[in-house]
Amino acid sequence: MKQVICVKWGTAYGADYVNRLYGMLRRHVTGDFRLVCLTDNKEGIRPEVDAYDLPELGCEWPKKSMGKWRKLVMWGSDLGPTTGLSGPVLFIDLDSVIVDNIDGYFTHGSPDDVVLARNWAKPMQKLGQTSVFRFPVGKYPHIIEQFRADPQGVADRHGFEQHFVTASVPGGIKFWPPTWTRHFRLHCLPPFPLRYFKSAKLPKGAKIVTFPGGPNPSDVLVGRWTQQEPAHETPWEHFKGTFGKGVTNRWRHLTRYVRPTPWLTHYWKE
Repeated sequence: MKQVICVKWGTAYGADYVNRLYGMLRRHVTGDFRLVCLTDNKEGIRPEVDAYDLPELGCEWPKKSMGKWRKLVMWGSDLGPTTGLSGPVLFIDLDSVIVDNIDGYFTHGSPDDVVLARNWAKPMQKLGQTSVFRFPVGKYPHIIEQFRADPQGVADRHGFEQHFVTASVPGGIKFWPPTWTRHFRLHCLPPFPLRYFKSAKLPKGAKIVTFPGGPNPSDVLVGRWTQQEPAHETPWEHFKGTFGKGVTNRWRHLTRYVRPTPWLTHYWKE
């Protein structure tokens, strides 16, 4: 049985994201699989998904930290007894898009390996990125225990949950083959200013496209960077908006342009 886990909390992503992930798995996983969702709101999640209450972090949230520290609850020793998960489990962020068969993610390397996507924003530092990663349930509880002992210190030293995980796995982490897990902004979106004229491409050999740091797939689908911006905005309208009132970072606004991305319609659906 192939095992997948996701985490949903807050209001950023609704049950439709969980249901969409299940649909993508059904199309791109061979044979039986199980999807477990740790969440603070089970309403609307399709019955095929095993939803459980999201455990508390167990300590104060680090101040002035951008890290998604709540994801560390998956390293707790109680995850297996609570959910029935055991052995290697594949975690997938809800804003990921599965575009090809992912059977290899369940068998790559050793079952005890912690396998992460490479942090493509900082490739020379050999850091992991936890949008898609596999871990052995209950094997490394020291990760969350060390965090709970000094959450602010961990956040100050590492900045992000994924950097802390990279540094904390005994013997070091492993990486997926480089073409499997692609970063939307870095591998799909044309460089500025070509993104004003060309839609994002789907890289050859990609199996999962991740969206860390935005934009969100639901926004890219209709050609905008955030929900606060108009959909299908023309390049000229976006360019003029760079010099409008209320724009504090003009360069950031100028470069954050994305055209509607047709291939998302095909893959990112329930």
